[in-house]
Amino acid sequence: MAAGEVHTGRYRRVPPEGGWGLLVGVGMAMMFVVTLGSLPSFGLMFGDFLTELGEETSAIALITSCFFSALSFAGLFTNTLMKKTSCRTVGLIGAVSYIIGSMMTIFVRSTNELLISFAVFQGAGFGLMIPVSYTTFNAYFVEKRVVMMSVAQTLIGLGTMFYPIFIQRSMDAFGFRGCMAVLAAINSHTLLAMLVMHPVQWHMRRVPLEYDPVPTSAPVAGAASDEKPPKTEDDFRELPAGQALSQRNAKLRASRRASSIPGLGNWSGPVVVSDSTERDTKPATKWQILVDFLDLTLLKDPIYVNIVLGISFALYSDLAFFTLQPMYLFMLAFSKTDVSLIIAIGAGADLISRIFLAISSTCLNIKARYVYLAGALFTIVARFAFLCVFDFYGMAIVTAIMGFLRTWIHVPLPLVFSEYLPQERFPSGYGLFMFLQGNITFAIGPIVGYIRDVTGSYNVSFHVLTLVMALCVIPWFFEICYIRLKRKARTPELGHVTIPMIQETKA
Repeated sequence: MAAGEVHTGRYRRVPPEGGWGLLVGVGMAMMFVVTLGSLPSFGLMFGDFLTELGEETSAIALITSCFFSALSFAGLFTNTLMKKTSCRTVGLIGAVSYIIGSMMTIFVRSTNELLISFAVFQGAGFGLMIPVSYTTFNAYFVEKRVVMMSVAQTLIGLGTMFYPIFIQRSMDAFGFRGCMAVLAAINSHTLLAMLVMHPVQWHMRRVPLEYDPVPTSAPVAGAASDEKPPKTEDDFRELPAGQALSQRNAKLRASRRASSIPGLGNWSGPVVVSDSTERDTKPATKWQILVDFLDLTLLKDPIYVNIVLGISFALYSDLAFFTLQPMYLFMLAFSKTDVSLIIAIGAGADLISRIFLAISSTCLNIKARYVYLAGALFTIVARFAFLCVFDFYGMAIVTAIMGFLRTWIHVPLPLVFSEYLPQERFPSGYGLFMFLQGNITFAIGPIVGYIRDVTGSYNVSFHVLTLVMALCVIPWFFEICYIRLKRKARTPELGHVTIPMIQETKA
């Protein structure tokens, strides 16, 4: 019986794999469109406003860094809040916070006010809604999770493709504050998106039982039988020397969801660190309470830490790059119309890439982490080409390539964690990642803005951001090579394992 299925009498209750889950997917897509759509268009929305205040690059770097810092703190406590109240309630709190921040941006007059409205309120609200959306979505879809996630990501790409053009036309028609009012009305749809995040128990399907849920090989108390179940291939494959490891892996596989790009039913993740239930029975200290509260035992796992650091660096590099791109294009004397069109072309390529991933997922079996690594590697190459073109068509082509690769960095992100973590530790593991990612962004964000202000060169800033992206590629590459070499070194040892004779005992 797969995790998430509930036996009741002669039927079992399973996730709907559709039905209300379709509204959950649409709600998740709606939330990400209105939240993510504004990030690459930050320069279009606030560029002129910050220029009038005499602050530009440094303010953008500071505000975006604080945005992700607030997002990270909110994400860290989402798992704890969901233990205190319902997942849907946490999402509604996040939506209200995001809407309040959107309304406050209408009346901002200084950088500090923009910092509070956009970074604190909207960042914290976004941080609460992300884990809620992913957790609810994962509960509604098991067998169709990858397909439905691809559809949702395609809707997100379609929405974000038109977002910069819409913002620019709103600016032209209503001015800065009128455009902020329109965006506040659009952002209020996050409340509707969180309202549809019903608990999956409300919509479980009943499936008749076609087999005895009690395994025939399990002994029944008070009964004796001379018949033994036939040997299976697994019985001959599991040697006594590896039975303990096999049983432990089987227990972990029962609680996990494989989330590779092609199929979520083929789990291949490694064993993670033990949780707090495996400690001794000594009284818990204050530090141990904090460790359990935030699930900090995950930080003992070097692979998890490498995943978190790599994705944090890649995400910051990606978001900072596309935030600075409009300002760089303005410096090259591109018009606002050309800039919005170039951004829209990149978003269109992002949409095409999402459709490509959805189609390729039906025939290719590639781990989500490998897709992420490839996207980061090819993005580094594309950025060098970006700094070598200066005309509209060249810039549009290179931006389209980077937009196509950008999907490989954003779409597989939650799947990388669900590949590695057991299902019950996904909320805490993803929340801890959001916390660390936000703090990393907060720490290195102002540095890039400072470099831009001191050197007066966007090229230097872009090279620094490319170096930050390399901090994802290089450690991941060495980790993968190390694990493969270690695995090959252990393979010959299996040939020396002897199979002891098994004597049958009689009661």
